[in-house]
Amino acid sequence: MSTRRNFLRSAAALVAGRPLLDSILSEPPRKPLGFALVGLGSLSTNQIAPALQKTTNCRLAGIVTGSPSKAERWRVRYAIPDRSIYDYDNMESMADNPDIDVVYVVTPNSLHADSTIKAARAGKHVLCEKPMEISVERCEAMIAAAKKAGKQLAIGYRCQFEPHHLECMRLSREQEFGGITRIEGGFGFTIGDPTQWRLNRALSGGGPLMDVGIYAIQSARMLTGREPTSVTARTTLTDPVKFRDVEESMTFELNFPGDIVAKLSTTYKGNINRFTAFAERGSFGMGPAYSYDGNRAFRSDGKPLRYDEIDVFAAEMDDFARCITTGKSSKVSGEEGLKDMKIISALYEAARTGKAVRV
Repeated sequence: MSTRRNFLRSAAALVAGRPLLDSILSEPPRKPLGFALVGLGSLSTNQIAPALQKTTNCRLAGIVTGSPSKAERWRVRYAIPDRSIYDYDNMESMADNPDIDVVYVVTPNSLHADSTIKAARAGKHVLCEKPMEISVERCEAMIAAAKKAGKQLAIGYRCQFEPHHLECMRLSREQEFGGITRIEGGFGFTIGDPTQWRLNRALSGGGPLMDVGIYAIQSARMLTGREPTSVTARTTLTDPVKFRDVEESMTFELNFPGDIVAKLSTTYKGNINRFTAFAERGSFGMGPAYSYDGNRAFRSDGKPLRYDEIDVFAAEMDDFARCITTGKSSKVSGEEGLKDMKIISALYEAARTGKAVRV
């Protein structure tokens, strides 16, 4: 038994880094927890539902959609019983459905609070996609609803389960290159369809900062292990027709205690997908950093930094199931999402006023 345990510990550290060790060695749930997906768009269809089939501790048990045609397709494909198919108006009736333990909210940003609160009232745990919501107040309402129901609320920060990210966090935490002095990076892409909900402020709450810039914010916070004290930001615009409702691009700085500065950017008008942490005796980072697969990491001393790819959505859901079963708080809790929303709100204010804003 001792030999087997040592082997498991060594293998876990090699594959995914120390931060995954506790999850790997934790006792799994007695039976898979039932997940209901709220919103059956591209992410649910192409990433989350397939990932559920790879999990150990979870299963697809229900759906919530406003589209009867989608409901029928999913019913047939995943053998979902009629009693576990809901629309947005009758979500709270899932309180009578013991097959559903967790609701995974995958709707446009400004609908997250409504679905989360309904799920909590129905007595279900909630995993919600990032960004948590479009305002600090709505995030706080989500946290309050989950606490009142005695249920867990977690945010879909998938990169916190990706092995290369975990290793970069370890390099920073153990100061293998000394203390971090600055961080540079960003995430952006060229957005297509001008009619999509991401370009509608009422649904998205903002542009690329809300959508993909939040990944860069997360990296800076996780690498420093600190919270920014102030921020500055500047937006740029080249297509006022397409981006009449949300920002097109933003460059911004997060100022952390210890004179650490993160210089970051996000855009819907070009491709960027990387971060670099500069430290006292070298540097390390990732590029690509935030893709669903194909991410790569590097370190300035040339030592290899490459892990086998995993399905981060499966890892994220399995971890949340473990947290629910063991009573352990999720490392990507609602409070974590609230911290990011406070930073995002400060960045929008800084961009609007042209002044540094305290967080």
